[in-house]
Amino acid sequence: MASKEIARELPPLLRVYNDGTVERFLGSPHVPPSLLDPETLVSSKDIVISENPSISARVYLPPKLNNSHQQKLPIFVYFHGGAFCLESAFSFLHHRYLNLIASEAKVLVVSVEYRLAPENPLPAAYEDSWEALKWVTSHFNSNKSEPWLVEHGDFNRFYIGGDTAGANVAHNAVLRVGVESETLWGVKIAGVVLAFPLFWSSEPVLSEMVEGFEESSAMQVWKFVYPDAPGGIDNPLINPLASGAPSLASLGCHKVLIFVAGKDDLRDRGIWYYDAVKKSGWEGDVELVRVEGEEHCFQIYHPETENSKGVISRIASFLV
Repeated sequence: MASKEIARELPPLLRVYNDGTVERFLGSPHVPPSLLDPETLVSSKDIVISENPSISARVYLPPKLNNSHQQKLPIFVYFHGGAFCLESAFSFLHHRYLNLIASEAKVLVVSVEYRLAPENPLPAAYEDSWEALKWVTSHFNSNKSEPWLVEHGDFNRFYIGGDTAGANVAHNAVLRVGVESETLWGVKIAGVVLAFPLFWSSEPVLSEMVEGFEESSAMQVWKFVYPDAPGGIDNPLINPLASGAPSLASLGCHKVLIFVAGKDDLRDRGIWYYDAVKKSGWEGDVELVRVEGEEHCFQIYHPETENSKGVISRIASFLV
C-alpha cells in the first residue's frame, strides 16, 4: 500500500494529503447540545438548515425571565471563527462561549455550521452563512419549521456577528444586506458584532511592519482557503477597502461593535476598519472597544477572566 504524501499544508493549522484527507492540528472537540447547561441553565439543540449543501446550526435558548410564553427574545446569528478551516458550531469552545452569551444577554443564539476549507474552499462559507441567514429570517411572521425561533424570537431585535473569520463573514453579510435587504423577508438587522475581525490587504496599515508582511499568517491563510480568489489578498471579501469593494456607507444595519486586542496581530485591522466606517458616510453608530494586554479571541479561550467577562458583558449590553 502506498504511503500517504503531503500535498499541501498550512502550518501550524492543518495538512492535506495526496489522497484528499485532511489532518487538523488545532481546534476543540465537538460536544453535544445540552437540554439544560448546569452553569448557565441555557438549553441548546442542533438543527438542519440544508441537506445539500450541508448547513446546520446549534440554537441556544436562555432560561425565561418569567413564565410568560409571550416573552420574545433578541435573536443573535453567530458565525464561528477558525481561519475558515478550523472549529465548528458544535465545538467545545464555542458551545461554552455561546452558553455564556445567551445567558448574559438573554438572547436566542443561532450558531451557524458552515462548510470548512480546504474540503470546501471559499466562497462556500460565505454562501452557507448567507443561506443560513435567509433561513432564520424566513421564520418572521410565519409558522416555519423551528419552534424556538417562531415562539421566542423577536425579529425586530435581530443581530448578527462573529469572531475573527466569523466576524469577516458577518461584515460581508451585513454589507450584502445593505444592497439586498428584500432577500431577508423584510427583517432589518439592528446591529453587528465584529470581534477581532479578520481583514487583510496587500499593503500594511497603521503600525504593521513591512518586513515579513508577505509571510503574514493572515495572507497565508487566505491563499490556502481561497486559492482562486479574484484579486487575491485584495479581494473585497478580505480587503473591505479594495478597489471595487462596495462602499462601507451601505452597511445594512444601525450599529456596529468592534473589538480589538492589544497583543493580536489583527489589532490594526480592526482599528483600520473602524476608521474607514467612520469616514465612509455611513449613518449608523460604530464603536471600537480596545482591550489591552490580551491575545486573539481571548474571551473564547479564557472566559473566566475579568477582561473576558467585560467583553461578554459589553456584547450583552449591545444585543438589546
